[in-house]
Amino acid sequence: MAKTIRSSGHEALRDALIAARKNAGLTQEQLATRLKCHQSFVARVESGERRIDVIELVVLARAMEVETAKLLAVAERETDADHRI
Repeated sequence: MAKTIRSSGHEALRDALIAARKNAGLTQEQLATRLKCHQSFVARVESGERRIDVIELVVLARAMEVETAKLLAVAERETDADHRI
């Protein structure tokens, strides 16, 4: 079984989330405030220690005012076609 947390798709999604946060002009702390969570949550997501589910992706995208589809497209493009769950 392939692990998704260190897959190319997951790493591309992490990079896209970091870029989206920075493009929004937000620090991890500011994003955490918008999400009503601790900065450590944002840090764990961005470092790859924590995966996010699709609902969390929607909430993160909204908080950064970016289209969820754009973030999802990055993960889809970078995920190997034969990747197994």
